Amino acid sequence: MSDTGATGTAARSSGASATRKRWEPWNDPSERPHVQIANLTKRFGDFVAVDDISLDIYRKEFFSLLGPSGCGKTTLLRMLAGFELPSSGQILLEGEDMSGVPPYERPVNMMFQSYALFPHMNVEKNIAFGLKQDGVPKPEIERRVAEVIEMVQLNAFAKRKPHQLSGGQRQRVALARSLVKKPKMLLLDEPLGALDKNLRTQTQFELMNIQEETGITFVIVTHDQEEAMTVSSRIAVMDHGKIVQVSTPAELYEYPNSRYVADFIGEVNILEGRVDSREGDHLMIQSSEAGCAIQTGPSADEPVGRQVWIAVRPEKLSISLEAPASTPSSTWVNCLAGEVWDIGYLGNLSIYHVKLDNGKMVTATQANMARLIERPITWEDRVYLTWAPDAAVVLLN
Repeated sequence: MSDTGATGTAARSSGASATRKRWEPWNDPSERPHVQIANLTKRFGDFVAVDDISLDIYRKEFFSLLGPSGCGKTTLLRMLAGFELPSSGQILLEGEDMSGVPPYERPVNMMFQSYALFPHMNVEKNIAFGLKQDGVPKPEIERRVAEVIEMVQLNAFAKRKPHQLSGGQRQRVALARSLVKKPKMLLLDEPLGALDKNLRTQTQFELMNIQEETGITFVIVTHDQEEAMTVSSRIAVMDHGKIVQVSTPAELYEYPNSRYVADFIGEVNILEGRVDSREGDHLMIQSSEAGCAIQTGPSADEPVGRQVWIAVRPEKLSISLEAPASTPSSTWVNCLAGEVWDIGYLGNLSIYHVKLDNGKMVTATQANMARLIERPITWEDRVYLTWAPDAAVVLLN
């Protein structure tokens, strides 16, 4: 669904990918939200965990609630599930008010981080448990259990008990148990937190494929920005009980609306300055922190003298041993000068921490395109960092 999500299904037809990229119901006024959250607040005594949140989630979305520990994302998820009652506000699912509807009567299922599998039951029985509780006929139970076991690729493990399974396999059992009842919405609370990095990455793409196959609306809580960026159609970034931005992964990364979002989503360099003048649709900003003038790309008409912050991602910076040709440093635009303070080699790229002349530390990354063990730029080299005007974002707060 998201641009990043398209990678996980590259084997599918290009036509399907094109359709998926155009799928943006939140931009279609005729689309009705699947879930409507209106002025939702949750208090625990004097502490406000969720603070007057309003949010629309659309059918078939893979929606992420992203934020640091204590920001309110799990409390919001638990209110969607019915495990917590709102202090005020409303939750509508397909237009139906969920107030007073207990968890077991909501067309919603929740997958917990702990998986909560029954240790004395095998995979099939764990998955079938909820259907048996609902009195579903045995032939229908067998059909639906077999269907989800096939979906999560656990056919060879159907008779095993949880202690005989790996962490990733137990995670799949918990997912299958959540899907077998065919909920209208599946809530996932840090579902991949117990997995190692490689398995976690693999499972992210499997989750995306399963979500597309079933068409169920997924809402996932995570503090892992990479995970949210990978799986999501949209992400809501939360801070202190409030939603500070809701956008697609690409929009959040390239066009954050605040320093908080810019800093929380990926690595970023933030430089403080003041608007000096306007040249066409570009702003010219004076920044003592940068030690140079900064020219922005097309930007809002901010008044002269306005304090702003410039956010530049490390990969947008070009790093060079050569200073800008034949221009005095006093006239440099979008050019930082400093000394290489530290280097991190990650195989596919190198990370350079550069200490500017005023002491500020800036990060630049460079893709390692050639197979060189000795890099041309090393510790204590004097380097120059440049960027294109439209590579930076102007932030007002």
